[in-house]
This record gives sequence, C-alpha cells and structure tokens, in this order.
Amino acid sequence: MHIVDRRLNPGSKSLENRQRFLRRAKALVQQAVKKTSHDRDIKDVLEGGEVSIPLDGMDEPRFRREGGTRDMILPGNKKFIEGDILPRSGGSGGKAGGAGEGDSEDAFRFVLSREEFVDLFLDDLELPDLAKRKLAEVESEGIRRAGYATSGSPANISISRTVSRAMARRVALRRPKPEEIAALEAELLICGDEARRAELLAEIEALKAKAKRIPFIDPIDIRYRRFETTPKPIAQAVMFCLMDVSGSMTEHMKDLAKRFYTLLYVFLKRRYRHVEIVFIRHTDRAEEVDEDTFFHGPASGGTLVSSALQEMHEIVRSRFRPADWNIYAAQASDGDNSTSDGEVAGRLLTEKILPVSQFFAYLEVGQDAGLTFEMPDSSLWTLYERLRLAGAPLSMRKVCERSEIFPVFHDLFQRRVRQERAP
Repeated sequence: MHIVDRRLNPGSKSLENRQRFLRRAKALVQQAVKKTSHDRDIKDVLEGGEVSIPLDGMDEPRFRREGGTRDMILPGNKKFIEGDILPRSGGSGGKAGGAGEGDSEDAFRFVLSREEFVDLFLDDLELPDLAKRKLAEVESEGIRRAGYATSGSPANISISRTVSRAMARRVALRRPKPEEIAALEAELLICGDEARRAELLAEIEALKAKAKRIPFIDPIDIRYRRFETTPKPIAQAVMFCLMDVSGSMTEHMKDLAKRFYTLLYVFLKRRYRHVEIVFIRHTDRAEEVDEDTFFHGPASGGTLVSSALQEMHEIVRSRFRPADWNIYAAQASDGDNSTSDGEVAGRLLTEKILPVSQFFAYLEVGQDAGLTFEMPDSSLWTLYERLRLAGAPLSMRKVCERSEIFPVFHDLFQRRVRQERAP
C-alpha cells in the first residue's frame, strides 16, 4: 500500500513536497543553517527563518524537447512588446549589464520552521564519550514473552500448552478412553449371554456418546503465546551547568554565558530525553537554582570558583553515584578568581570533580574584541590549561562576541571530541 500525504502547510504548500525537498537537499540546507547561525543570536535561531541555498545544487534530471518552434500568446502583458529583452529574474532593477559581466550566484530562498532549523543545526552533535554504566528506562520499547492468551495469531499457538490443557479437561470430565471402549467391544464378541450382550451394547453406546460430547481438543483449550512491549535500557547521564554571575562579570559577559547555556539546554532537552540537568550559579557562594532563576535571576558579589565546584561535588555525592551515572559539566566564567581560591579550586577539580566526570567543558567569556585589546590568560584559564595538558577530560574555549557562540558550542560537543583528551 502506498500512501501519499497531500496535507497542506499553512501557506497552502504541499507537505509531502516539502519533506521530499528537505531529504533531497539536506546537505545544502544544513550548510546554509550553519552559515546563517554565525550571524544570529540564539533567540533568532530558535525561531527558525529563511535560508539561502545555491541553485547549482538543485538540478534534477528532466526531459526536454529539442528543436521545433512554438508560438505562445501570453495575455495581460502591458509592459513588453515583441523583440524586447526580458531582465533576468532576481536581478537588480536599473542595473544594466551584459552576459559575462561580473560574478553572481543564483540562490534559492527557503523558509525553515523553528523545529527544522534547530534539528538541522544539532544534527551532528552528541554528548561525548557516553559510556554505559547503568541502565535506565526510556520511551523506546522492545518485545518480550508475557505468558499466554486465549486469543491471538495462529502463528503464535502454543501446542504444548494447548495439549496439556486439553488432557487436563478430558481427565476432569472423565472422558472415556478408546482402550476402554475397545475392551467392551472385544468382550461383546465372545459373550453368549443375551442379557449380558444387551448390557454391553448399552454401555458401549453410552461411552461413545459421552466421548462425542467431550472433544479431544476444545476451543477453550487453545492457548497463544503472548508478547508485550517493554522499555529498552540505555545509559543515563547528568549535565551540570555552572555559571559565574559575580560582580566581575559584565552584562556582555553574562549575556554570552546565558546564550551558551540556552543553546546547551535546548540541545540536551531535544537529543537526550532522560538526561538530568543541574543548574548551579555562583558568586562568592554557590547555589542550585531552577532554569528561570539560572538565566534571569539577578545576582552580584565576589568570585569563588571553588564554591561552585564544591556545590557540584555535594550534589554528585548525594544524588548521582558515579558508578551509576555518566557525569558531564560545562562551566562559564570570565576567568577572574580570588588568588587564595586557586589552590582550593584546583584540588577540588583534580581530586573530586574530574575523577568522576566523563567530560568537563570550560567557556571563558570576555569583553567585545572590538572594544578592548587582547588580554593575557586569566588565572582560571592557566589552571585549567595545565590540567588539560596533563590528560584531564577537559575542553576549553574563549568567546568574546555573540557570533562565536555557535561555532564554539558546535566544537565542544562534536562526536569526535574524544580526540581532545589525548595529552
């Protein structure tokens, strides 16, 4: 059976044609999405929008008639007469140019929905090095045996269970055995007493009638093997989002960090339905907060990175056993930290956090590169760089502008991120 979906989109466009186009031009559309995302902020990206793809990649085989002359009448034309040269479609009006003058590239504009845009952008991203430590429930289902049923497909008939139930029914109802009837018939042949013969005939007829009333296999005996769906196990993971919201973080830096985590949150929620996400923000003290407070709640104060690491360690110890959970963490900060706190933060990382973490990503946010000169590495960056070179599962990136959020995010969570762990 072949079903053609002819439902229309809100713009009265064929849904089937749209889906077929996305499948055929997925590579081109995905390149356009990534190119467009560099010039957008997260809010615009999550709303989808229009992308442009080159026409030279849209060619399809087609039949054409070669030669011949055709006369056509196009009614309603009030602008052109015979012999006029029509301007090229999509060209700039008022700008004359002959063939071969200048470089140009035809483009096809295509509008993507919010779901389509985010799906294409996140298509080749995945949490790195997801090791299966303990199995957890998910919506994906498998099939397993679940006893027997009184109805089902003939292919699922359980012969052994059906025969055993039929035998139990025959025994319970005292169905005459064929051997018993045969013995009475043999006695009838050698019996010469008429009274005894009449008695034997009556008994044989009664037994045969009873045997007919109690069938060898009755429909109530038939049993079918029953199957039921069961959740398939997969690995479970928890993602810790740590963000510095201290007084040293300017509004521009906080905006960069919040945009990074917004995109990270969308990625995790869309790709991993059973990944736990823990939001921790910190100044000179750390606290676990909900999503809305993490992104929008005001906070200010000093800077103690160790407070966030200690809070993460306490949460891991109380709720997420490393033997059962794959632990991932992503931290965003401007790199400033108290001088006396550096040793404490390094000890927490090396002794408490990194040994139980599958992956730790650090995003250092800075001032707009167009406004300030390039600054030397911060104390926190230097500390993390030393740990990374020693082989710790740690990835580091710097971001100064909004346009850098997307490529950095993409780079941090590529499938091949495992290569970064080599010392």
